[in-house]
Amino acid sequence: MTSTHSSAERVFASQQSIFLTGESGQVWRVVQGLVRLDRQSGPVCQPVQLALPGDLVGIEALCGQPYQLSASALTRCQLQAVPSAAETAVQPLLQQALLQHMQRSQDMAQLRTGSVLQRLSHLLALMELDVPAFARAEVGDADAIRQALPALREVALLVDAKTETVCRALAQLLPPRSRKGGPVRAVRDWSAAAPGRLATVWAAHTKPFGVAA
Repeated sequence: MTSTHSSAERVFASQQSIFLTGESGQVWRVVQGLVRLDRQSGPVCQPVQLALPGDLVGIEALCGQPYQLSASALTRCQLQAVPSAAETAVQPLLQQALLQHMQRSQDMAQLRTGSVLQRLSHLLALMELDVPAFARAEVGDADAIRQALPALREVALLVDAKTETVCRALAQLLPPRSRKGGPVRAVRDWSAAAPGRLATVWAAHTKPFGVAA
């Protein structure tokens, strides 16, 4: 866990653990990036929900309970600690958590039903990525686009599909890989954008997208 300028904020690298089931701590608000919430089933982590910018994680702490799920960074993300509130300030947070839970449960259902293409399209929508823009992307940008997404195995786990199936589906959504050697064009991390908006990956082309092999 790496701190930022404020002790109330933390930055996590992709796939880095934020907290584990059974631990006690505070409530966090996602400022940038995506957080994955998992249920531990023996050695296996089963995705339960995603938390998007603006969402709360670890809401059990408001009730004095340990975390019921494990949280990890799906992408590089920034979290901000929610200050300990007086009893009168807890209710709005609980209301937000309830509405958030309902919406994210629907999101997870869409990530697990329908065709793999439909599931991936919904994941991209949650990440505010513009699928039609990929068709306008230059072939030379393909490698950079693919490197902006979580690892292929992480995507496959979220959409409940085999990595080979996800790879084939992504090939239908993304421009072809570059066949030229040399360094990959630098990509601005989409998770560094302000909540509700994404940074532009390259000028006037599209937003970031990609899969780490």
